[in-house]
Amino acid sequence: MDLVLLTKNIIEMIVLDKEAVSVREFDTTDEELIHLEVVVASDDLGRVIGKNGKTINSIRNIVQASSTLNCGKKVKLEVDSY
Repeated sequence: MDLVLLTKNIIEMIVLDKEAVSVREFDTTDEELIHLEVVVASDDLGRVIGKNGKTINSIRNIVQASSTLNCGKKVKLEVDSY
């Protein structure tokens, strides 16, 4: 499964400004790591992070589980706003 698409679909279900969602994969020197960055509108940042970070941690768990099942790599997921 494409982790970028999976992450984008999950984030879009949470935010109000769906068109502002951007998910990019960055190259890393570690072959066992996938680095993803999510960018959302600043108004939606709180929705994505959730109270005490519970929402973003749940998203990380889902994406990590998918990665483990499909390619066996670790995922680093960062969230930012513009």
